[in-house]
Amino acid sequence: MTKRSICLHLVSGGTGQTLDSQAKACAPHFPDVEFHIRHWNLVRSRPQLRRVIAGIASEPGPVLSSLIDAGLQNELVEGCKRTGVQLLDVMKNTLTFLEGTTGTQAVDGGPGGQYIMDENYFRRIDAMHYVIEHDDGQQTRELRDADVVLVGVSRASKTPTCFYLANKGIKAANVPLVPDTPLPPELFELKKPVIGLTIAPEALLEIRRTRLNSMVPTKQHAGGTSLTRTSYIDPDEVREELMWAKRLCTRHGWPIIDITRRSIEETSAAVLDILEHPNPLSAPG
Repeated sequence: MTKRSICLHLVSGGTGQTLDSQAKACAPHFPDVEFHIRHWNLVRSRPQLRRVIAGIASEPGPVLSSLIDAGLQNELVEGCKRTGVQLLDVMKNTLTFLEGTTGTQAVDGGPGGQYIMDENYFRRIDAMHYVIEHDDGQQTRELRDADVVLVGVSRASKTPTCFYLANKGIKAANVPLVPDTPLPPELFELKKPVIGLTIAPEALLEIRRTRLNSMVPTKQHAGGTSLTRTSYIDPDEVREELMWAKRLCTRHGWPIIDITRRSIEETSAAVLDILEHPNPLSAPG
């Protein structure tokens, strides 16, 4: 079946990440439509807006806007009317809703107001530095400073999950679980959560084989084990490695998240859920 093609314009006075996330979240709900997204970011002057309106006119399609400046938004509304395209003011609708529920008048935060260099901003920066310095079992003496420590076998998405969490202001360290390799004693003295990441053997084998094909033959992975060693991609040994890691986590009471069918965002959400609502041994879903 041929999909309908629609040009979706996203107009923002900031970086456009909010609108882009919304569009990407909604698009899968319309399987018969192929959205071609046009980003119009950092729109903060009338000359810039006129260029946007001209671009919309050249490729007509619905418009999502998060412009804060009322004058620019009104001009965009008029431009869309002339072009005959529909416009949804995402920011205004949300602010109106929140004004109604809070009984408080919204103030002008300015474009990109969510990126103010406040305490939250610096917390995210500190968290990012922490992840870089404590990736793959580095500087284990400082694990006590982590908000959470992720453990798991090689290629279980520990590092990308830690970086995603850092963007939320969470200091996340990760420690690889390698058979016959002692774990740092600091790991067992932590007051902060330790969470295990696991994955289905078949999925892990596919990831590792792909990884091997892209690596120099002598490349080493966590724990100093050569990636060319057959046990790294031997189906039986991989299954045993995963079972060993699960037993280890269970023995120490560490919750386990199965990442097999989860995106990094979903895995991170499960970690955050455990941090907010600690539960025994496994994450739901």
